[in-house]
Amino acid sequence: MKPLRFRRPVLIKVNIMLKKWLHKVLPGKSAKARAHKDVLDFSEHGIRADMLSFAAEKVVRRLHHEGFEAYVVGGAVRDLLLGIEPKDFDVATNATPEEVRKVFRRSRIIGRRFQIVHVMVGPETIEVTTFRGGGQVQQNEHGRIMKDNTYGNMEEDAMRRDFTCNALYYDPVRQKIVDFHDGVADIRARRLVMIGNPAARYQEDPVRILRAVRLSGKLGFEVDEATAEPIHGYAGRLKQEPVARLFDEIMKLLFSGHARQCLKQLHKLGVDADIHPLLTALQQSGQHKQQNIVALALNNTDERLRADKSVSVGFVLAAVLWPQLDGHWQNNLAQGQKSAAAMNAAIIDLRDDIEKGWGVPQRFAATMREIWTLQPQFDNRKGARPHRLLAQPRFRAAYDFLMLRDQLGEVEEGLAQWWTVFQHAADDKRNEMSAGSGRSHEAAMPSADGNLGDAPKKKRRRKPRKRKPAGAAAE
Repeated sequence: MKPLRFRRPVLIKVNIMLKKWLHKVLPGKSAKARAHKDVLDFSEHGIRADMLSFAAEKVVRRLHHEGFEAYVVGGAVRDLLLGIEPKDFDVATNATPEEVRKVFRRSRIIGRRFQIVHVMVGPETIEVTTFRGGGQVQQNEHGRIMKDNTYGNMEEDAMRRDFTCNALYYDPVRQKIVDFHDGVADIRARRLVMIGNPAARYQEDPVRILRAVRLSGKLGFEVDEATAEPIHGYAGRLKQEPVARLFDEIMKLLFSGHARQCLKQLHKLGVDADIHPLLTALQQSGQHKQQNIVALALNNTDERLRADKSVSVGFVLAAVLWPQLDGHWQNNLAQGQKSAAAMNAAIIDLRDDIEKGWGVPQRFAATMREIWTLQPQFDNRKGARPHRLLAQPRFRAAYDFLMLRDQLGEVEEGLAQWWTVFQHAADDKRNEMSAGSGRSHEAAMPSADGNLGDAPKKKRRRKPRKRKPAGAAAE
C-alpha cells in the first residue's frame, strides 16, 4: 500500500485547522507560560462581560470561535476599573490584519506606521490590532518610529504599550484580566507610569508627552517621578511631528472633559516650548488669572461633555484663537477701517496659517470664520439687517460667541441682551425693535412678568387730501 502524499497547500490548510482546534481545546496553553504575569479573576477586578458594548464582545467572541486569542485592551479596561463608562473599545489579537479581515466582512485595513483593522458592527466601529512584537522597527534620524509592522505575542505587545494603566487585557469569555506591568495596582494608586525607559519611549514617539498630559489631567493621576522627569527635555521634539497628528492629539486634550486640568498639567510637566500655535494660545490663556474667553469656552465645553451634550469643535477653536484674531481686528480698526472690513482683513491675515501651517481641517476653519465674520454684524440693529443676520445658519453659534464676549465686557452694554430679546420676540415686536423709532434697547427689555412691555401707541397717519382735477375751479 502506497503512503499518502499531500500537496503543500493541503498540509498548510491542515496545520491551520489543527492550530485552531488546539486554541479551542487548550486556550490557556496557546502562549508560553510566564511566571511574572498577573491574571486576575472576576472577584479581583469586578468587570462583567455585559459592561462591554455589544460590538466589542461580539468581535472578541467571534475571534475566539475562529481559534484566535482576543482581548479588550487599553483605555476601556482602565476606565471600567475606575468606574467610568468607556467611550470606545479596542481589541488586541494574535490574528494578523489579513486574518481579521477574512473573519469580518464589514472591515477594512488602515494605517501605514502600524496596520490595524476597523471592524464595523452596526453603528459601532471596533479597532482591532495584532499583538506587536519586539523586533527591529524603522526609525528616522531623531529616533522616532516610522514603521512598525512586526507582530509578536501578548507579552511583547504589553511591553510596547505606553503606560501601565493601558497595558491590561480583558477576556470577556473567561472574565479574566491579564496584567504584565502592575497596571491594576497603578490604577488603584491613581499613578501614571511609563513602561520601559521613559526617555527612550518619548524619543520613539514624542506624542506620548501629550498623552501623559491628557491622561493625568483627565484621570487625576499623579505622574510617576521617573515618567515626568524627561518630559521637559523632550517636549521640543514635538515640533518635528506632522501638524495633523499634533492637531488630533490637541483635540483629544481639549475635548477630554477636563481641558482646564490638562492645561495645568502642561505647565506642571514643563511642556512650555512653542510647539503648536493652539498649544501656545492655550498656555497663554492659562497664565492669566483673570477671566478670559478661552477659559469661559473650555469651562462650558467641559460641562457639556460631562453632561453628554454635543459640542462644536469650530466654536471652541474660534474662542481659543480669538485673542490673536482680535489683536489684528483692533489694529485694523485703529487704522480707520470699518468694522466688517477690518474683521475680514484680520481673518485673511490668519487664514493661511490656520488652514495650512496649523493642521486645522477646512470644515472647522470654515465654522471659525463664519462665527468671527458675524461678530461686527451684531452692531447693526436697524432696518432689515438684524432680520437677515437672524436668518444666517451660524447665527446661534455666533450669538453664543457674542455672549462670551459680553461676559468679558468686550461689547457695548446691552447689546447682547437686545439680541436675546430680538431672537425670541414675535414678528411684530421684531419689526418694532428694528424700526429705528428712537426707542433704546432698554425699552425692549422683558418686564418682571416676562413680557416685553407695552409698546407706545402708533401715531395715526392722516390720509392725503385728494387733489381736484385740473380745470375744476374754472367750472
